[in-house]
Amino acid sequence: MSVLDDNISKLDGFLARFRETGIQNRIAGQDVAGSQGVFQTLSPVDTSVICDVAHGAAADIDKAANAAHDAFAAWRDLPAAERRRIIIRIAEGIEARAEEIALCECWDTGQAYKFMSKAALRGAENFRYFADQVVQARDGQHLKSPTLMNITTRVPIGPVGVITPWNTPFMLSTWKIAPALAAGCTVVHKPAEASPLTARLLVEIAEAAGLPPGVLNTVNGFGEGAGKALCEHPKIKAIAFVGESGTGSKIVKQGADTLKRNHLELGGKNPVIVFDDADLDRALDAAIFMIYSINGERCTSSSRLLVQDTIRDAFEAKLVERVNAIKVGHPLDPTTEVGPLVSQDHFDKVTRYFDIATQEGATIAAGGETVGDAGYFVRPTLFTQAHNKMRIAQEEIFGPVLTSIPFSTEAEALEMANDTAYGLTGYLWTNDLTRALRFTDTLEAGMIWVNSENVRHLPTPFGGVKASGIGRDGGDWSFDFYMEQKHIGFATGQHKITKLGAL
Repeated sequence: MSVLDDNISKLDGFLARFRETGIQNRIAGQDVAGSQGVFQTLSPVDTSVICDVAHGAAADIDKAANAAHDAFAAWRDLPAAERRRIIIRIAEGIEARAEEIALCECWDTGQAYKFMSKAALRGAENFRYFADQVVQARDGQHLKSPTLMNITTRVPIGPVGVITPWNTPFMLSTWKIAPALAAGCTVVHKPAEASPLTARLLVEIAEAAGLPPGVLNTVNGFGEGAGKALCEHPKIKAIAFVGESGTGSKIVKQGADTLKRNHLELGGKNPVIVFDDADLDRALDAAIFMIYSINGERCTSSSRLLVQDTIRDAFEAKLVERVNAIKVGHPLDPTTEVGPLVSQDHFDKVTRYFDIATQEGATIAAGGETVGDAGYFVRPTLFTQAHNKMRIAQEEIFGPVLTSIPFSTEAEALEMANDTAYGLTGYLWTNDLTRALRFTDTLEAGMIWVNSENVRHLPTPFGGVKASGIGRDGGDWSFDFYMEQKHIGFATGQHKITKLGAL
């Protein structure tokens, strides 16, 4: 039996219960049917129905928000060492079910097993990292003044809403949920409707690890129903969201009446800038990896290649050769590098840019085609003969599509890199240290890698500027979001108090 056949067989076993019972909402430790009935989740591999999913809306969110509210005080007041122990057990549970998580994620999203086989383990790493921060999460500072001993401390903000995307749903859910639980918050999680499977696995793992009922609740549904209700609910104190910029704007508006705190990790049109003094072989490897891995469906993808004109022809020639060799195939085949796009709507969006590119005068140097008669497969695509004002250079395509744009000078490269509504990441390739220092200082991006692809280090801040978002994940920045800062001043003596109305 081939590895692909073996993976398919294992997946069938994992999915059997979902096919029989569907995916229910999970509220206060109980399975709850959706108030709007059910919807179906489809596999992008062959458009087959995976299972029915509870269709939640405002009534379901209200139940979940109340459950999170009722569970909050006990979870907040649980000794830090006990909360840490439970979070560590969640990480262990994720590791024990890593294969199930990976296979379900591939079938639900179309992501290649080559990458998703590690996604569950990265999720476990997120829980372990934040478990180790639990004890000191509420520690503050001692700020002495002439008359007071001033101390600061942090307390959990309360029940929070987490809305996660469809591209790498399990890992991105853990980025949000792990620090929220570590801070002492309770959570209502609304997964993306296109990829609900692994959110169900996560809440099962958490409860099996000893997480009390109501601390993590999952409500499935759509943005205009469940998502909107979560953002508007008065008992939800903050919203952590990962998704497109337009949806982020709606979330801010929906939470305005309740003055909701928002952390928004949004879209990007990220440049990879290659100067002629760079290690060009490594730059080529990194540029290809950061746009074509994960099917190009990630916010940090390097979707604009800004390449110095002195090396452009040679660099693009090697790029075309490599892009044409990328293997598109069944996501459960471990040799597959690019699988199908997540849904019909997204497939239609990405493929529309093939026509847009030619209409704008760009050249399709590789790809630009669909693959097969079933599923949502497209060939990795490269646009050349482009300039930075084209739609293919300004709009987030969110697929395996790279636009190559030449530049002559450092100043021109910087201007083009910043000439976009987005500002999530940037990738700079040069062996000139002073240039790297100058360039990174004025590049408008929340995260920049020099001579490297995106290498995530959990203690560092993750997030963007401009239309790419508000706030930061990672390290202590996560606790800044999920916790309120307090100041307490203790008088150290009988300092003079101004008297009013005294005779």
